[in-house]
Amino acid sequence: MEDKTMTLVRRNNELLPNVWDNFFNDDFFFTPAFSRVKSNMPAVNIKESENDFQIEVAAPGFGKDDFNISLENNLLTISTKKEMSNEDENKNDGYKRREFCYSSFERSFTVDEKTVDSDKIKAKYDNGILSILLPKREEVKPKPARMIKIA
Repeated sequence: MEDKTMTLVRRNNELLPNVWDNFFNDDFFFTPAFSRVKSNMPAVNIKESENDFQIEVAAPGFGKDDFNISLENNLLTISTKKEMSNEDENKNDGYKRREFCYSSFERSFTVDEKTVDSDKIKAKYDNGILSILLPKREEVKPKPARMIKIA
């Protein structure tokens, strides 16, 4: 009886990893519909400090001139469009298969005009990361504690 229990446990342990391995290795994740959703939305980090907000957009393969950043009606919009030209597609550099291509994307964020000093927004692009600094207005920054004299 002890051998049967061991066999069942062993079989279950062998079966589960195979089911999960097959699921995660399935071509479902590489279908055009899934790829399109993933590729059009770059990953974004948003950090807040006492003095500012910082938006980081992961956008490797672009140049700083490929981005458009606008602020209109409290909506900060980051967009880019980069397409492979026909000249690039027809060039024969010894490639047997070319899958590199770049796409466009657009992300928008609502900016609170009472919190952010919109005249001081700055952006830079370095090593595939677009960083946008949104400084806070002086009136919303935390004030240090002060001592009040008793009269």
